[in-house]
Amino acid sequence: MTDTVTDHSLTTAKSPKAETPFQRFRAEFFESRIATAALGIFLIIVLLAILAPWITPQNPYDLGQVSVMDGRLPPGSEAFDGYTMWLGSDGSGRDLYSAILYGLRISLTVGLASGVIALLIGMAIGLVAAYAGGRTEAFIMRIVDLQLSFPASLVALMMVAALGKGVDKIILALVIAQWAYYARTVRATALVERGKEYVEAAQCLGISRSRIVFRHILPNCMAPLIVVGTVQTASAISLEATLSFLGVGLPQTEPSIGVLIANGFEYMLSGRYWISVFPGVALLMTVVSINLVGDHLRDVLNPRLKR
Repeated sequence: MTDTVTDHSLTTAKSPKAETPFQRFRAEFFESRIATAALGIFLIIVLLAILAPWITPQNPYDLGQVSVMDGRLPPGSEAFDGYTMWLGSDGSGRDLYSAILYGLRISLTVGLASGVIALLIGMAIGLVAAYAGGRTEAFIMRIVDLQLSFPASLVALMMVAALGKGVDKIILALVIAQWAYYARTVRATALVERGKEYVEAAQCLGISRSRIVFRHILPNCMAPLIVVGTVQTASAISLEATLSFLGVGLPQTEPSIGVLIANGFEYMLSGRYWISVFPGVALLMTVVSINLVGDHLRDVLNPRLKR
């Protein structure tokens, strides 16, 4: 009898621990080499943007460090101050390597800030619509439908044209252009959760509406929100570059990726390709890496899409 108890104890002690949801998510995410590589590229881009003031030879926002004598130099040329411009310079004499990293700081700041603010606003509105129902839901969703009937780029362009140039104004314009995507996503998911038994049980126990919404329904809506938030962040970065390219985003004294591409557009036919191509490649790598991560997150977080 003692031996049986001992064997049972050893078996119990040697049994593997239960896998946590986070460990399972991490294992499934890193199964994809493409998504893992995209995440690595994105993290490198973020790290380079954060460290830009310490790893670049020039501050492109400081006009005192920019010399017109260095204008339109090809990649690998030596600047007037003696350092090497590995990616060349633009028409104003800015070192493209420095300008791209500083521009990425703006693009990432705009994308993340507008995404978080739009998510919070859209999440609150979508939850109210789904839980309230009736005329309140119908009124809110008609506003969402009206918002989504216009292209996000057109809405952002009109808002920036009305508000003016500046990072804060671009963020506000992108929030107005994107909040409806989050509201519709949350509302659709919350409607499904509202009809489940655990919500009915919480109502029978007399739990307040706010606690049911934020403690029970909202956590079950986070998976699609994460996916939509990732994709919309990439869209916000692209929109900011588009607005700056059109000349309604940031001023020329604060070059973002879109401004850098616009500065080199007139030189494309003259053989000075690097002024537009290198910033375009940086923007492409950023947006594609985020989209690849978001696409794989959709597969991992949606059980119906698991293979």
